[in-house]
Amino acid sequence: MDFTGRHVVITGASTGIGRATADRIVALGGRVTLIARRAALLEDACAQLGGQAKWAAADVGDKAQLIAALDSAAAQNGPIDALFLNAGTGGAFAPVQDYADDVFDTVLAVNLKSPFWAIAHVLPGMVERGRGSILITGSLASERGMAGNVGYVASKHAVLGLARAVALEAAPHGVRCNCIVPGFIETPMLDALPPDALATMAAATPQGRTGKASELADVAAFLLSDAASHVTGQSLAVDGGVLGTLRI
Repeated sequence: MDFTGRHVVITGASTGIGRATADRIVALGGRVTLIARRAALLEDACAQLGGQAKWAAADVGDKAQLIAALDSAAAQNGPIDALFLNAGTGGAFAPVQDYADDVFDTVLAVNLKSPFWAIAHVLPGMVERGRGSILITGSLASERGMAGNVGYVASKHAVLGLARAVALEAAPHGVRCNCIVPGFIETPMLDALPPDALATMAAATPQGRTGKASELADVAAFLLSDAASHVTGQSLAVDGGVLGTLRI
């Protein structure tokens, strides 16, 4: 894989999967712009990544902030060749009848509307240039139900439909769109869970362990690169076998 001369924008990029993917892209010769809410973490990440990395702070659930960040990315680092829409939120756990409207709205804004807004803004430029790659982060909840977290599950199911619809529209113009589905990946969010919860996740994974952010980043880089030039409209799980097996 070679990203020389390519500019990749990553949302949710200050930590975890987004940050690991930024590391991988820069190592492969690319330029990256990191978008997330916390400016201090973004500034620190870019200092470590070097001159190939820029940043723009934004709450992606706010359309105006997101569009401004995308415009800043293009101004700082050139036309956007690839877009990794990785930002997400888990929302809250509650029975559906108790799930608050404002929480539902926030989860959909971050997990579903923000990829829609970003794609609608960036895709015309990719079409004009005749090339581009878009990747959206899904979830095990994109393929399976989960009791008590209706907003998250609904949003992550929906991003699969978004990716497939965009893939069909964009394919004649040389632009690809795919969805990556992380399993139980070691990120700050997962690290904050109690040890018994982590043990349960590892036990539920056929490989017997949780995954590393770098393992997800390797696959994300592949899907964003020309190495995946004939891959579009797909959902690819990086989950140690959770979705691919039936454990009895």
